[in-house]
Amino acid sequence: MYYGLLGEHLSHSYSPLIHSMLGDYEYRLIEKAPEDVEDFIRNGEFGAINVTIPYKKAVIPYLDELSERAEKIGSVNVVVRRPDGTLFGDNSDYGGFASLVRKSKIRIKGKKVIVLGDGGASLTVQTVLRDMGAANVTVISLFTEDNYENIDKHADADVIVNATPVGMYPKCGERLVDLSVFSRLSGVIDVIYNPQKTAFILDAEERGIPALGGLHMLVAQAVVAYEMFFSCKADPGITDKIERKISAMMKNVTLIGMPGCGKTSVGKRIAALTGREFIDIDEEIVKEEGKSIPEIFAEGGEDAFRRIETRITARVCQKSGCIISTGGGVVTRPENRRHLWQNSTVVYVHRELSRLATEGRPLSGERGVEALARERMPLYNSYSHIRVLNTGINGTAWEIIRNLHLQVKRGK
Repeated sequence: MYYGLLGEHLSHSYSPLIHSMLGDYEYRLIEKAPEDVEDFIRNGEFGAINVTIPYKKAVIPYLDELSERAEKIGSVNVVVRRPDGTLFGDNSDYGGFASLVRKSKIRIKGKKVIVLGDGGASLTVQTVLRDMGAANVTVISLFTEDNYENIDKHADADVIVNATPVGMYPKCGERLVDLSVFSRLSGVIDVIYNPQKTAFILDAEERGIPALGGLHMLVAQAVVAYEMFFSCKADPGITDKIERKISAMMKNVTLIGMPGCGKTSVGKRIAALTGREFIDIDEEIVKEEGKSIPEIFAEGGEDAFRRIETRITARVCQKSGCIISTGGGVVTRPENRRHLWQNSTVVYVHRELSRLATEGRPLSGERGVEALARERMPLYNSYSHIRVLNTGINGTAWEIIRNLHLQVKRGK
């Protein structure tokens, strides 16, 4: 018998990868149209499956029994075939979200909590929060008494949980609420894991509010599901171990630094060593505009170029697992910080000013390297997670790989 994930659109799922780290069993992605779900549940030859949107409620009528937890929540995301052939429905999202809250260290007991959304994920979130002793759980949705138009009447909320897909890849940057409305927030949680930092999470971090995205929940619920599949206990610490691996694989490595510091050469070398896709934002700009960067500067000036750069940076940095080289001035637009940070580890590639190449670089020639450096170095430092000195392409690439624990292709 095989195992797997049942859903409608699953091309971006990380579940097979996570389950491959849990045990040696076949785990498939099972895409089914709504009209095919009943036949699959009744006649499929699976040992156990996870169920994701939009079928967490749809499968319930075809199951022989539900756990008390699944019954209470009204949502099933694990179906196990028992030895007698009957199908048992359970909910591993409960354990996944509870683990996420514990990891966040955000206090729930006695607090007023707002939950954004009223779908299947919200049902689980609400149940966990109430079981953790929340004083009040208020659900905000589009067509109920408590909605996004009158959310300011809940400005005294202590914690907000986003249980909707708003802000999820590829619609990064979207959010449902303005956090400035809430005067006493002590925590923000988002069940979305791609990007790892949604606009909702970034908003909270900028305000100094403890915040955590949903990657830990994704892994934790898979571990709970594994335990349900095989009636066993997973190794202690396996959730955090897998989460670190998945996070490293998902995150882009985005290189920033002065024009001519070697970002492109170092980035290409890292990509060659790791097998990751390499993207040069300057090259993307030239490709999209059909003009060289000096031509764009000559025709529209720096402001026109920066608008194009920001648009393309936003698009490129939504991706996962890439090596990205940015233009030297990407840090001059504050909004680019959010684009870089949503799914990247940002590396500042530093090089001695005397060794910077200036040919074909409009601002290096116009303002002078020293002047640009004085303006930008504080920004490079504030935008970056780590800093490396470019002492040579290969050595610098390997230093970044070691620092970030990147997986290298065999034979490299």
